[in-house]
Amino acid sequence: MAASGVKRPPRPAPASSGGMVRKLILALAVFLPALVYQQLQPPPPKICGSPGGPPVTGTRTQLKDGRHLAYLESGVPKDQAKYKIIFVHGFDSCRYDALPISPELAQELGIYQLSFDRPGYAESDPNPASTEKSIALDVEELADNLQLGPKFYLMGFSMGGEIMWSCLKHISHRLAGVAILGPVGNYWWSGLPSNVSWHAWNQQLPQDKWAVWVSHHLPWLTYWWNSQKLFPASSVIAYNPALLSEEDKLIMPKFAFRTYMPHIRQQGEYSCLHRDMTVGFGKWSWSPLELEDPFAGGKGKVHLWHGAEDLIVPVSLSRYLSEKLPWVVYHELPKSGHMFPLADGMADTIVKSLLLGDQPPQA
Repeated sequence: MAASGVKRPPRPAPASSGGMVRKLILALAVFLPALVYQQLQPPPPKICGSPGGPPVTGTRTQLKDGRHLAYLESGVPKDQAKYKIIFVHGFDSCRYDALPISPELAQELGIYQLSFDRPGYAESDPNPASTEKSIALDVEELADNLQLGPKFYLMGFSMGGEIMWSCLKHISHRLAGVAILGPVGNYWWSGLPSNVSWHAWNQQLPQDKWAVWVSHHLPWLTYWWNSQKLFPASSVIAYNPALLSEEDKLIMPKFAFRTYMPHIRQQGEYSCLHRDMTVGFGKWSWSPLELEDPFAGGKGKVHLWHGAEDLIVPVSLSRYLSEKLPWVVYHELPKSGHMFPLADGMADTIVKSLLLGDQPPQA
């Protein structure tokens, strides 16, 4: 009991509920944006050869800006080659996914093939400033570093096929001939009629429409969109079997069960897959429809190949481009899907058409 005459200290008045609400709102106003920002930011890439990063196991060359490109040589020795070809791989692939030209044809014609990991894939350094133009300049610098001479042939598949248009625009003076295989198209290229782009757009699965739309309009959201678990993201990244044609189902085991698959994304999915999407489906300042014949009055051809049953990359855009660019030699394969370059004997057919001008009968 308190001593007589001693007053107890006054109790603090309880905080008003309004004051607590204001403090809570202020805390949320600070915390939530920081949390959202953190969720939207991709993790830094695990650069090969850096502390804590994957080891460098392949052969690499250094570019002028300090980045490295890993590459692989196949076919006959470079100094004995009659034809020198650079192959540009597609989405979620690497240098080991070069066109499977038969050793017999390589020896017969004297073919040297150079494939490389595009920036951010496998063992090539990411390019944080990548654009549709930068990859074309990388190809040219790679050719110079490997001393391929003033001109070389170029082939690209899928997303690598789309890159062929950039090479035709920016380094056409270095090209002896080009093969574009099942190329990805950008639905926002200028000059594409709305009915053509919309028809191609609607060939995609709904989740892919959203993933591509985000890549174009909200590229800063691409990492989160394709890594969150709330709803389906890109079905191409997930290898959705619904994207396979009947022929693709027979061919896909050659591609889907590659022993080096973990190697492809080892530096982080943002540096390869997501950046591929933001560049490929991004806002280009020009369109392939504006290109002129790079081989007018001289030797060389541009060959465009596409499977009519392609469920991954709609054939509609390739059809339209070939109609509007009369200098493009168009080959449509009526029963083939997206993976046709891996079909038995198809690689040799593509190469002979590019190098010798052999054109198989069109169905």
